[in-house]
Amino acid sequence: MTTDVKAVAEAAGPGRGGRMSRQRKRDAVLRLLRGEDLESVSRSLGVTAATLSGWRDAFLADGEASLSTRPTDGEALESGRLKAKLGERLLERELLEAKIAALEARGPGPLARRRSRP
Repeated sequence: MTTDVKAVAEAAGPGRGGRMSRQRKRDAVLRLLRGEDLESVSRSLGVTAATLSGWRDAFLADGEASLSTRPTDGEALESGRLKAKLGERLLERELLEAKIAALEARGPGPLARRRSRP
């Protein structure tokens, strides 16, 4: 390897601890999708072709999943859980408001409306 090619390969290689950022992985996958050769992209980044193929497959699977019009099972469950919780809170609020109104209407007591003294 010449020094220029080696410097480019080292600069393009994985960052801290052999890990690459999400953006660099995305850029690598986009290079593949634009038609660059798998071997040359893997060599330039210093990762195996299998690793690069895995990134591409995950990228395409996630992209396909995001096109779905139906929520995933987890999203539907969480949405249902939150709707139920909201319904409970609204019911509690209504009951508390009715209880306060009944206590205030009952007459003298800690929650009864008092007139200020002149």
